[in-house]
Order: sequence, then C-alpha cells, then structure tokens
Amino acid sequence: MDTREFSKVDLNLLISLQVLMEEKSVSRAAERLFITQPAMSKALTRLRTLFDDELFTRSGHGMQPTPRALELSAGLSAIIGDISHLLSGSDFDPGTTEEEVTIALSEHAGFRLLPSLIARLSERAPRLNIHIITRIENQLEALARGTLDFAIQIMQSEYSNDYRVENLGASPLAILVREDHPLAGADISWNRLSRFPLIKLYASTQERLEFQQAEGISLPTPEHRSATLEISHLLTALEVLRQSNYFMPAPAYLLQQERATAGITGLPLPRGTDLNIQYALVSHRRTANSALHNWLWDLITCTIRELRPTPHRKLRQRVTAGSTEAPH
Repeated sequence: MDTREFSKVDLNLLISLQVLMEEKSVSRAAERLFITQPAMSKALTRLRTLFDDELFTRSGHGMQPTPRALELSAGLSAIIGDISHLLSGSDFDPGTTEEEVTIALSEHAGFRLLPSLIARLSERAPRLNIHIITRIENQLEALARGTLDFAIQIMQSEYSNDYRVENLGASPLAILVREDHPLAGADISWNRLSRFPLIKLYASTQERLEFQQAEGISLPTPEHRSATLEISHLLTALEVLRQSNYFMPAPAYLLQQERATAGITGLPLPRGTDLNIQYALVSHRRTANSALHNWLWDLITCTIRELRPTPHRKLRQRVTAGSTEAPH
C-alpha cells in the first residue's frame, strides 16, 4: 500500500465535506462543526484544491453538489463510520462474536472446568472459537507474544505488572489408585508408596518449580523406587490405574467426575504431608481493553466459583469431603 497520498489529506476536511453534503450550506455546516463561517469557507476552498473540482455550485435553492461531490459522498459516510468505529470501539456482543481465544490449562484442570464453561459458552457465545492447549512451556512469554490469551496454571510466586492474575483457590492432592489396590486398606507412607509404580501427570517445568517452592517438598524419588509413567492424557492415566498397581498423585477434585473415575478411589497423602495446589488465571495487559477478553475473564472466574465441593464417598481416611473441591 502506497501511503504517500495520505500525507496530503487532513481527515477533518473529509468530515467537513460530509457535513457540507448534508447541510448544503456553509453557515449551517459551520454551526454543526462549531467553527466560524470563514473557517468553513476556507475548508471548502481546500477541498476544491484537493479534489480539483468545484464540488458545490450556488443556485436559488442553496448549494448544489457537483457530480464529483456526489461520487465522493457515496463512500464517505462508510469511511467516516469506520474511522469512528476504530476510535470509539464497538459494542461487544458475545452472541455474535466469531473470534478465537486460546487458553492454556492442564488436562486435569480442564477435566473439571471445561464441561461447565463450554456449556455456558454454547448458550452465551455460540460462535466463539475456543482453542485449548494442554502442553505448553513458558506460558507467560506466550501470553506476552499473543499466542495465548489466558493461562490457568499453578500460581507462581511472583508475576510482573504486565500480567493480570486472579487467585482461583486451592485443591489438595490425593493418591489415586484402583479400588482393590493393595494400598487401599493400608496406612500410607512414602516408603510403602515407593514399592509401587508411579504415574506423573504432565505439568510444565515452571509449574513444577512453583509447586516445589511453594510447598517446600515434592514427591520423594527413592534410589530403588518402582517404575514411573509420565503422561498428559488424563483418561488414559485413569485407565492405567484401573488395570494395574500404579498410583497417581492428583488433585482430589478429579474424583467428583464419577463416570470418568469409576473403579478408582482416593487415598490421603502420608501423615504429616499437606499439599495444596494453588491455581491462578493469568492474562497479559495487552488484552486489558478488549471487551471480549474481559467478558470471558469474568465468565471463567464465575464458572470456577460455582463449582462447589461435594462430599465424595471414594475419598478415604483422612482426606475430608471438603478437600475434593475444585479451584474456586
């Protein structure tokens, strides 16, 4: 696009031309634009020079536009309307938006949140396109670059002022095993756990670091511990649990999804261990003035708050009914 022609144009002149077309009078156009009549006449002179046309001629019925003025007027209203739209912004309507929003969240968080969130979006923003990413490192950088719109992550110890952060609440960890697992009726200890193979649900490097720094401890890895399986596919991990002696530390709220966790029970962590995962919703300041992003931010936080904890029969021993809550 050759932008040199734009340097010749004062946008105020185009507005003057539009008002002159509507009023057919220099004096009335001047009143509408809150300028003097000489200033309006000067603007008309500049317009005639710019378009190399008289634009208006005088008659007994006032000023009459020339064919060139009528030609210009045909597209002028739309152009001025587009400029006004850019300057003032549009009235956001979630019911008609067709934008795409990208959200990063782990599969276990999405397992609890997404069914309720998508149900609401289907009603309120049926054309909104949601792209979910479950495996992504350097989420804050991705938010700053614009490749991510939101991240639901384990809360980090610090965020810069470039980020908007909402504390979504915490959930305790539980030990998930099949219902007839040898650990199901035993007193849980780290030594006893080390005799069984371990499933690790995927978490980004930064999430693991923040988890360990926040709690000061992490799952032990004895020198001769059993095999491990690291996986990001939650449903596959649950099926492995059902058919093996593997165990999996996971947020206790997963057990609220009874159909998906059929045949699986939750055990408390070893005595003296109290691990809670703190979650946060994060976005970058570049979206601060986006009506879409602010609307979706409120919908996400509202949805999470309403995911109330319920008593769960499959969480045994010292893990109480209240500990099965989702982040809120």
